[in-house]
Amino acid sequence: MNQLLSFVRKEFLHVLRDRKTLLILFGLPIVQILLFGFALTNEVRNANIAIIDDAHDVASRKIIGMVSASGSFRVREVQGGHASIEELFRNSGVKLIVLFPANFNNDLMHTQHARVQIIADASDPNTASTLTTYVSAIIADYQKSTVQSTALPFAINTQVRMLYNPQLKGAPNFVPGVMALVLMLVCVMMTSIAIVREKELGTMEILLVSPFRPILVIVAKVVPYLLLSLVNVATILVLSTYVLDLPVQGSVLLLFGVSTIFILTSLALGLLISTITNSQQSAMLFSMMGMLLPTIMFSGFMFPIENMPIPLQVISNVVPARWYYTIVKAVMIKGLGITSIWRELLVLVGMTVVLVVISVRKFKVRLA
Repeated sequence: MNQLLSFVRKEFLHVLRDRKTLLILFGLPIVQILLFGFALTNEVRNANIAIIDDAHDVASRKIIGMVSASGSFRVREVQGGHASIEELFRNSGVKLIVLFPANFNNDLMHTQHARVQIIADASDPNTASTLTTYVSAIIADYQKSTVQSTALPFAINTQVRMLYNPQLKGAPNFVPGVMALVLMLVCVMMTSIAIVREKELGTMEILLVSPFRPILVIVAKVVPYLLLSLVNVATILVLSTYVLDLPVQGSVLLLFGVSTIFILTSLALGLLISTITNSQQSAMLFSMMGMLLPTIMFSGFMFPIENMPIPLQVISNVVPARWYYTIVKAVMIKGLGITSIWRELLVLVGMTVVLVVISVRKFKVRLA
């Protein structure tokens, strides 16, 4: 045991003295959580829109005020008619124009029908669709709160509720995905590089023929990265709570337990990669390219798995990040317990056991 602790201490000192390793271990999670949380978001914020108000009446001013107060737009009121619309899109950088015709309030009050023209720049169809939906919802809210009479004999009011994320923020989707991505990349890459480095220097063979048992060499190699990865989990949770305003709704202890299992899975993959590569560059390239694309594509982080063809859905089942991402969303966002995630947890545990066994055997066959 003293030998193991001494070897683990040596590995910790080696990691802490390597500035590049520290930058990858702790810089990557912080940069990604801030980047995905603030920059890469599907929310609409500060979108430039223009409003042409030919009515200048109570109704149009009230709707314009609601649009401005929503916080989703940068509103610019302009003068002019239809001739200036194309010019606004070309030179002003606006994404959408709202046009109120003359006599807007009079038509609304006397005929119960008035038109508002919404013109969007559809060169980016997703943004155009989102912006038009936002503005249409604001106009519908005004109509519901203001208009008392209707030409129809009855009216149907639809009540919409958004569970778990009523503000439709992007963070509840990105934070669990960033956790899966960071842990997978950091653990796999760091473990494979650390072991391949020993092979390049010729010290791994010396360790394996020493009285120190080979399995303890592996344990001593992965323990520092296990503990440092748990520090990464804590860092991401702190940033999500105090920077992105996304606290953990469920059990923090359960979240750390599941993260530990996923970290062990990633470390086993890194160990497996180290058995088939002979240089640090090839290990890094294999880890980055081999783990980044499957994690992004098949975890449900970026693309819904349900929308994929059946063969791709089957492939996604062998990607550990898919199951971890599902568990983190259930615990962190929905506040669910182990009774709701035991199936996914069982799959992740099974993957971990299989990968650890294969990696250890391959490692021993390769180097013993």
